[in-house]
Amino acid sequence: MARIDTTGLGDFIRQQRDQAEMSLRQLAKAADVSNPYLSQVERGLRRPSAEILGRIASGLRISAESLYVRAGFLHERTGDEAVTEAIAADQTLTERQRATLLQIYGAFQAENRAHADRADTDDAGDPGDTDHPNREEPR
Repeated sequence: MARIDTTGLGDFIRQQRDQAEMSLRQLAKAADVSNPYLSQVERGLRRPSAEILGRIASGLRISAESLYVRAGFLHERTGDEAVTEAIAADQTLTERQRATLLQIYGAFQAENRAHADRADTDDAGDPGDTDHPNREEPR
């Protein structure tokens, strides 16, 4: 898992809070976290869990996924946007479950890309490649 930049995450949360014109106290109440804890998160002194990030995102009325990406829990979305949108929008799942599904989906995609890259590399240098234009077909 990627190293978490808690300072960058805290700055992002503070910027989102400022844009929403919310005080620290208002966001803490909306996210059901203590004022001191939220202050420590914003200053990069604490690393919030996925659950807390989900509550902060809900309090800010932003996508929890954006905080998960900032926190290093998730990578930027790739793949079929309909799939990732459906997972992100499914209200029958908790924020943590959505984050986990998106993480698994991303891991499968990365694995498939790596496999395809290896296959492309193998095909490019394979002397037994029958699709090569200068090689005769085996009889």
